[in-house]
Amino acid sequence: MSARTRHPLLLRPAIFGAFPGLIAAESTRHGGVSPDPYASLNLGFNTKDGDDNVAENRRRFLAALNILPAQLATSHQVHGKAVRIARQPGHWEGYDALITDQKGVFVAVGTADCTPILIYDPVREAVGAIHAGWRGTAQQVARTALLAMHREFGTRPQDCYAYIGTCIDQSHYEVDETVARHFDAEHKREDAVRGKWFVSLKEANKGQLLEMGVPEGQIEVSLYSTWTHNEDYFSHRKENGATGRMLAVIGLMARSS
Repeated sequence: MSARTRHPLLLRPAIFGAFPGLIAAESTRHGGVSPDPYASLNLGFNTKDGDDNVAENRRRFLAALNILPAQLATSHQVHGKAVRIARQPGHWEGYDALITDQKGVFVAVGTADCTPILIYDPVREAVGAIHAGWRGTAQQVARTALLAMHREFGTRPQDCYAYIGTCIDQSHYEVDETVARHFDAEHKREDAVRGKWFVSLKEANKGQLLEMGVPEGQIEVSLYSTWTHNEDYFSHRKENGATGRMLAVIGLMARSS
């Protein structure tokens, strides 16, 4: 797992560093205008923070990436596996993955413990942004997004590079047996005394990418945890639901004419 380029508002995955024109990053919680408990770079409109605050925070985050808010493609996420083909910027309802091969369109997903996954196919010049909580992971949303990229753009998994972003770590993701049974043995551990399980969303999603044929050397996994590094990231679970949201975004700059 490689080091990443750090900026107060964001981190850029190193796995994408060799590709000119590709912009990919995940936000931190720093550098915004929102008050507690959303301090300070809350990028989620589906919170009780003021919309003006969120709009200014998004402007700051995107400006650091040389992106305009009008170039963003997002969705109201529902913890499912539906994939939206974002042929233009906009906001939709009911999708947990967005894919595009359009230059100048930047797909993004919001998180606050769930796993963001960014995918780049340098052969077809296509990208994907995926939101994978436990439900989405159990439904194999990452696999579904890759299949959609193959169907729509001709993407081959072996050509892809992927970043599995910052989410809650296994040591703090306690679930009951009804959730744990959806995960393979290598992605969970049991605390028999307490009757609880601990699930690794990062490893479960990495397993899906590997099974699809993405080479391990072309996958980067975030070193950070929303719970453990709560001073830098929002954690819905640790902050009892009263917190902000991060964005993970990816896209290709439009070529100059």
